[in-house]
Amino acid sequence: MDIQSPDQLIHMKCKPCEGGVEPCSLDEARRQLATLSGWYLTHDGQRIRKDWRVKNFMVGMKFFEAVAAIAEDDGHHPDLHLEAYRNVSIELWTHAIGGLSENDFILAAKIDQLPLS
Repeated sequence: MDIQSPDQLIHMKCKPCEGGVEPCSLDEARRQLATLSGWYLTHDGQRIRKDWRVKNFMVGMKFFEAVAAIAEDDGHHPDLHLEAYRNVSIELWTHAIGGLSENDFILAAKIDQLPLS
């Protein structure tokens, strides 16, 4: 996997993944994560996650709606978490390969472009 800047990632489109490809290496994931603010590795390097604290429950829900629209357009769907009414987290991984692919970093960069108001 080539390491891309966030500006490059947001102009890319997630590619369908039905398995049969290797997840990116831990080194590749770390190098790509270094370009994305606030995202970190979880599940022994098989997923990435970012956490936000929003103003209230409805701001979190509106943010999730915006994330859902981007995810649906790219055909790559994150795990969304809302806890204690204002703690928002998003976890990305490519389910079909049980680890990270370029798609996860593309979607992370696009999510980072969303306003959180």
